[in-house]
Order: sequence, then structure tokens, then C-alpha cells
Amino acid sequence: MAKRDYYEVLGVEKNATADEIKKAYRKKAIQYHPDKNPGDKEAEEKFKEAAEAYDVLSDPQKRQRYDQFGHAGVGGASQAGGGFGGGMSMDDIFSQFGDIFGGHFGFGGFGGFGGGRSGGRHVNRGSDLRVKVKLSLKEIATGVEKKIKVKKYVPCSHCNGTGAEGSDGFKTCDTCKGSGVVTRIANTILGQMQTQSTCPTCGGEGKVVVKKCPHCNGEGIVRDDEIITLNIPAGVAEGMQLSMSGKGNAARHGGINGDLLILIEEEPHPELIRDENDLLYNLLLTVPQAALGATVEVPTVDGKAKLKIEPGTQPGKVLRLRNKGLPSVNSYGTGDLLVNVSVYIPENLTASERKALNNLADSENFQPNKTVKEKLFSKFKHFFD
Repeated sequence: MAKRDYYEVLGVEKNATADEIKKAYRKKAIQYHPDKNPGDKEAEEKFKEAAEAYDVLSDPQKRQRYDQFGHAGVGGASQAGGGFGGGMSMDDIFSQFGDIFGGHFGFGGFGGFGGGRSGGRHVNRGSDLRVKVKLSLKEIATGVEKKIKVKKYVPCSHCNGTGAEGSDGFKTCDTCKGSGVVTRIANTILGQMQTQSTCPTCGGEGKVVVKKCPHCNGEGIVRDDEIITLNIPAGVAEGMQLSMSGKGNAARHGGINGDLLILIEEEPHPELIRDENDLLYNLLLTVPQAALGATVEVPTVDGKAKLKIEPGTQPGKVLRLRNKGLPSVNSYGTGDLLVNVSVYIPENLTASERKALNNLADSENFQPNKTVKEKLFSKFKHFFD
């Protein structure tokens, strides 16, 4: 099912300010929050959809990539079998955007849904990873699946990422009583003021490790290799950055994984040049081919294509092969293959070749007529306009 436009999800214009986007997201989040809509799966999906839209549009870099490339530019062009941007979990949302409500949420906190975040409890997040992937024009034209090996932090298999040895290896924090925050009341000239801050004892996690896992030294993560399958959509371009949600470094103590950012690089093609979705090819004809006409083969991203050259074809003429270019990453059609005609003039002639050309030199058909001269002048003048 295709994803909706993020601006449409939040109900804002494409030129909306950061403040307008934040207000729109807060309104949607309150409307569809699971505590307000218990058991309503449709409301839950809309809650997640709004958070995903806000995650992109509130980040200037992500928003710029989205405006330029659509969902594919920020991981939204997911494919079957594990594509980019697998959606946001409830823990993702509560850990990243809980502060948008100014502390504890008015519907009883974030703890009422599926054992996720409760109150102000801090959830660790792993760092993002970035890799470069080189693609040929053929791979770009069709899309491709690639497997890469990444050295990264993964959850410790011995303690399942908790950092504790055994079920009794951690306990509820005595300072914050498991809430992850401490509340202080101070007397001021304006009366009593209440403030909340992250618990200094547990770092906001709500629990502390009392018996460390010997394999990860209580961190819950270890360095290891992981084979990751990348499903690259067709039509990507040099410099485009895609993302895979949750495929970055694992977080300490079972938190939220970071993302894997994939930077696209194009391998140069030996004969074709890319111009956005079009491909350019310089076809070199012999004088007889240009004068008499011929059928020639030109390269495409997936093989060869036959091209008919009409008699009297002039150098500089551009022939267009429809839909032989590259697809748009947003599925807005396919580019063309543009063939620029050049004519090879031999530099060294034999005596018989020279004699044959001299016999043709005075022929009327070998003299440029007025129409040809006007076309040549028009092309030359174009460079100075």
C-alpha cells in the first residue's frame, strides 16, 4: 500500500514553517494517541503515520531529501522482503517525540500501551551508520538487491541485550522508583515551583544493573559482523541517501537501534552519459553511412538497440529513442536515450580515395545549399544568445 504524502498526513502546506509542522503533529498525536483510543488499531496506525511524517518534516535535511526525491529519499520506498524505512515502533515515537507534549502526557502517560515507554523514562538509542553503495546504470535502471557485511554493535546474545547476568542482574532504581525522572519542588517568590529532570542514578532508564553480564561488561551490546540485504529502488541517483530503520548500531540495555544510511554512488558507463533520467550517446558515422543511410546498433543500459539512419543525416542531429533511459525514482515515467550524430572525416587518404573525392567536389549535391547554411548559422548563433 502506497504511503501518503507527509504534508497531507499532518494537514500542512509544503511551505509550512517548523513551528506549524510541530503544532500540526501535536494535534494529530493527541487525536490518535493510544491512551485516548484504547484497542483502536486504525487510530494506532494514524498515530504512527503522523509520527513518521513529523520525523521527516521536522528535520531540515530529511525534509530536503523528501521534497526532492519523495519517500525513496528518506527510506519510504520499501519493497517486499525488507526495504527501507520499515516504519516507526511505539518505542521509537515515545523516545524521540515524547517531549513535544512538555513532559508527562495528559492521558495518563505513555505507559498505557503495549509495555512501551512509561512517563519520562529514557530509552537508549543506537547511533546511525553510513555506508556507500556503488551501482551500475543497469542496476539503477532495474533496481537491485545487494547484500553487504557491516561491522556494528549488536545486542549481546548472552544477556539478550539487557547488560545483566541472569534475571536478577538488575533492579528497579531506588532514586526514581522506576520512573526515570526525579521531581523537585522549590520555594520561590512566586510560590512553589515543580521541576522534572532525568534521574542521575539510572540515567533515565528506570533500572540499574547490579550484576553485569561478563560478555558485554554490562553494556548489552558487542561488536560483530552482520549481513544486511539492501533493496535499492530503480531510478536512484548519485548522492541520494536512503535509510533502513533500525539497521544501525544497537543501543545499550535493549534500547532502540539506530538507522543505516545508504549513500548512492554511480559507476561510470563506458559509453553512456546520464543526464537526470535521460541517457546520452555520441554516435560516430562514416561519411558513406551519413550520406547513404544505414542501420546501426547503439548501446542501451540492457544491451543493444538498432537505429535507422536516414540518407543525408547531418552531424549534430539528435535522434531520440523513447523510454530507453532511466526510470524516475518516484515512478513518474522513464527517460529517453538521446543519440547525437557525429561524422568521422578521414585524416589520411589514398590516391584513389583522393581522386574519387575530387571527382565529387564539383557535384551540385556536394555543395551545401541555403537551407543547410541557415541551420548551421542558427546552431552557431545559439551559443552566443
